[in-house]
Amino acid sequence: MTAFSLRTFGFPEVHADGRPIKLALRKGLALLVYLAEAKGVVAREIMATLLWPETPRETGLARLRRLLHRVELTLGQSVFETDRTSLRWSPDVELKLDSHLFEEACDRGAFEQACLIYRGDFLAGFAPEDCPEFDDWAFFRREALRGRLMHALERLVQDKNAAGEHFAATVHAHRLVELDPLSEVYGRHLIRSLLLAGDRSTAERQHAALTQRLRDELGVAPEAETEALMTPASAPHAVPMTRYVKGDAVHLAYQTYGSGPLDILVMPGFVSHVERAWEHPASRTFLSSLMKLGRLIVFDRRGIGLSDRVGSAPGIDVTAADIGTVLRALDARRVVLFGASECGPACIKFAVDEPRRVAGLILFGALAKGCWSQDYPYALRASQYDAWSKQLVAQWGGPAGIETFAPSLAADSQARAWWAGLLRAASSPGGISAVLEAFRDADVRHLLPEISVPTLVLHRRGDQAVRIAAGRDIASRIKGAEFVELDGNDHWFFAGDQRPVLEAIDGFTKRIS
Repeated sequence: MTAFSLRTFGFPEVHADGRPIKLALRKGLALLVYLAEAKGVVAREIMATLLWPETPRETGLARLRRLLHRVELTLGQSVFETDRTSLRWSPDVELKLDSHLFEEACDRGAFEQACLIYRGDFLAGFAPEDCPEFDDWAFFRREALRGRLMHALERLVQDKNAAGEHFAATVHAHRLVELDPLSEVYGRHLIRSLLLAGDRSTAERQHAALTQRLRDELGVAPEAETEALMTPASAPHAVPMTRYVKGDAVHLAYQTYGSGPLDILVMPGFVSHVERAWEHPASRTFLSSLMKLGRLIVFDRRGIGLSDRVGSAPGIDVTAADIGTVLRALDARRVVLFGASECGPACIKFAVDEPRRVAGLILFGALAKGCWSQDYPYALRASQYDAWSKQLVAQWGGPAGIETFAPSLAADSQARAWWAGLLRAASSPGGISAVLEAFRDADVRHLLPEISVPTLVLHRRGDQAVRIAAGRDIASRIKGAEFVELDGNDHWFFAGDQRPVLEAIDGFTKRIS
């Protein structure tokens, strides 16, 4: 039996026993790739509609039958298993798909092998004629795979530098910069790796190039952390490192900063990236201010940011368990949980499950339930939520949703570029769709009366993402909870006027110390 392989990184190619096969049928290539990616049966009607969306049903099915025949003639043997309603690659055919090999390597932690497999973006330069739904599917798949590549490269840079293989780290850091040239985090990865490798002249050239890009594209100067790398007295080793802890077969990325009588764990919402969170001045200022109150802990949930990507969305129970994993790795004392927006429910769950480990709970712009019901009118209806989620995902790759999340920053070109870069680095359109869907179905109202730790609920009156009524409802259900209404319409805690937020947190931590 012939062994077939499909190369989908770059323009798609078909090989049989290592020999390239010229398939001059774009829709034939699309058919082979889609069926291989599906890993199973696909309905004939779905395939016909995907390839001939404007064609009547019977005509489309007839065209599909003819295409299947022509493809098998070109390949020289029968490769499909079909019946009257469905089709798939025959399970008797030996088939290798580079995108699947790439993901399997990532899953095993074989990041170097994964990066070698990724020769270019998924189906780059390929589009069958008049197939918008196929193009949409390819886009989302492309973004998901690209996100995993960026995650793999970041892991390699960190691992190589930690092992003293600094030259190897620079190779992977160069690739990161090529993927996102406006990211100062990636630029610092490269500059730091070059300095550790002893190549200061190249580091200086990279610093100058990054400075030029930031000025030309965003109209901003490099951040202090970037400039500090080029100071002769600075020590690259002194820069805080992202570390990993393994819990339930998943590696979680975390960082700690500062010290003090309290530990403060910050969970910012539906998406995060422990390194890029420091890249925006307002976010950095807010987090630095919390460091004055205690040891700051930040981490990325599984599937998000620098933590391992997983096949399912991190639900509330899983995220609460991951909180415990990180705190145990740090031998954390009693901790103040700061849960913003969608991360509020997971912090609530952990506070109920392990109250002895929680000194206090702070909820910012949070909901207790993901969507509307007759007894919970404070959230979007499921249909509205799905429409909003679909729109957000469709804009992925750009500064999706910033007008809603942070109206005060929506016109700031630096903030828009930072948010877009963080989204791309933190997740993919397909991955974040699952996260948002999981939150839509979340409901922790039954846990609120069980909270026994001191609780502070903060909410801005004009919050455009989560109505303030949702914050009032949470506070009313928690015994002894303090509710503080804040001026402003930003959903992000660091956007807008930070002073009232930080003053409320400072007063709360002093009362519970």
